[in-house]
Amino acid sequence: MLTPFHIAVQVRDIEEARRFYGTVIGCSEGRSAETWVDFNLFGHQYVCHLNQSLGSEGKLESCFNPVDGHGVPVPHYGVVLTMDQWQVLATRLRNQNVSFVIEPHIRFEGQPGEQATMFLLDPTGNALEFKAFQDIATQLFES
Repeated sequence: MLTPFHIAVQVRDIEEARRFYGTVIGCSEGRSAETWVDFNLFGHQYVCHLNQSLGSEGKLESCFNPVDGHGVPVPHYGVVLTMDQWQVLATRLRNQNVSFVIEPHIRFEGQPGEQATMFLLDPTGNALEFKAFQDIATQLFES
């Protein structure tokens, strides 16, 4: 059994992060203070910390690494989901009119490690990837 990960990222506005992670993605909120908030990101602890030096319009910048014909933002964070969870999330994000960096699609089709994937940015510019496999146990580290 895998244990949950914990990751903390910087955001430019706590309320904006609450709207994005809570309303758009659908994460429940855990503990919080004036300058940080915990979210349950599919069973993992994802914490947004206020970086006031970014200002209200500040954005983090990613570099882009070519993978399978797409520019993948680096750094990025994410969760491996079941295919059903991934489909539900992809539909939810489309219904929320999210702008994707990489639209939901199947990557490495017909190859070892075939996976569903999508990339998006939160309002601060944190890059997120959500991926899924038909069989996580056998495909996650397949080469």
